[in-house]
Amino acid sequence: MGRPRGSRHRARSGPPPQRHAAGAPGGDANPSGRAAEGRRRHRPRLRHRRHPAGPQGEVAGAPHRGRLGGAPGPGGTVVRGVDGACRAPGRHARDFAAVSGVVLFPLAWAAVGAGAGVLVRWGSVRLARLERPEPGEKPLEPGQKSWQVYGPPVLAALVFFVFALHLGASATLFVRSFFILVLVQVIFFDFEYRLILDRVMFPSMAVALVVSLFRDPWWAGAATGLGAGLLFLVLALAGQAIFKAEALGFGDVKLAVFMGLLLGPLPTVQAIFYGVFLAGVASIGVIAWHRSLKGSIAYGPYLAAGALIVLYMLA
Repeated sequence: MGRPRGSRHRARSGPPPQRHAAGAPGGDANPSGRAAEGRRRHRPRLRHRRHPAGPQGEVAGAPHRGRLGGAPGPGGTVVRGVDGACRAPGRHARDFAAVSGVVLFPLAWAAVGAGAGVLVRWGSVRLARLERPEPGEKPLEPGQKSWQVYGPPVLAALVFFVFALHLGASATLFVRSFFILVLVQVIFFDFEYRLILDRVMFPSMAVALVVSLFRDPWWAGAATGLGAGLLFLVLALAGQAIFKAEALGFGDVKLAVFMGLLLGPLPTVQAIFYGVFLAGVASIGVIAWHRSLKGSIAYGPYLAAGALIVLYMLA
C-alpha cells in the first residue's frame, strides 16, 4: 500500500533539516570535500576597481590580480601601499635647513675674520716701520709668542662670528667688521709694543666720521669725538704735570676721538667705563704678580676692549 498524499505534502512543507557545523552527527562520509568547501567559503574575495578616468590602455585592461590592489592609475603601474605622492618636507627637515642657513654664514664670516686677523698682524709691523722712529729706538720686530701670533686671528674670528650671528649678511655687518679689525689691531699691537699707530687711527677716524653723519642727529658723533678727545688730552697733560711721567699717551687721545665718532654720546661713556674697569682689574693683577706698586700698563687695549663690548651691545 502506498503513502497517502497528504502525508507526503506535510513532509515537504515542514522546516528544512538543520546541519551541524562540523558535519552530520552520525559521521562524515566525505571529510576532505567538506574541508575544501569550507576553505573556499572563507577565502577573501578581491575586488577589481576601475579607474574613474576610464580605461588606461593595455595596462588598465589587464588589472593586476593579487594582494597589491586593483588596476594601475594614469601614471603607470602603481603599487598601492608602496607608491604615493611626494610629501612636503617635515618639520625636522625645515628646522635643519633653517639652522644650517643661520649657522653656515657666521662660520664662513668667522673664517674671513681669521684671515683678516692674520693680515692685521702682518700689516701692523710693516706700517710701524714706515713711521719715523724715536732717536735710539730699534725697528719693530714681530714677536713669536703664541698670543702674539694667534691672538689677532682668533679674536677677529670669534667677534666676526658673533656679529654675523646677530646681524646676518647686511651692510651694517660689513661696516662694523672694519671697525672690529681696527679695535683688534689696537688691542694686540698696543699691548705688545705700547704704540697706537697714526697710520691706523687717522684713516679709521675719517671712516667713522663719514658713518656718523648717517646717524640721527648727524652732528652727535663729531661732537662726541671732539669731547672725548679733549677730555683725554686734559688727562694726559695733567698726568704728565703731576706724576712727571706719561700717564696717558697721545695715542690714547686719538683712540678716544675714534671711539666718540664710532659709538656716539652715551655708548662712548659706557665704553670708557668698561675700559677703565678692565684696566683697574689688570692693574691689580700686575701688582699682585710683581708684588710691587712700580710698573705701568697700556690703557689702549682696555679702552678698545670696552669699545668692542659696547659695539656688540649696539648690535
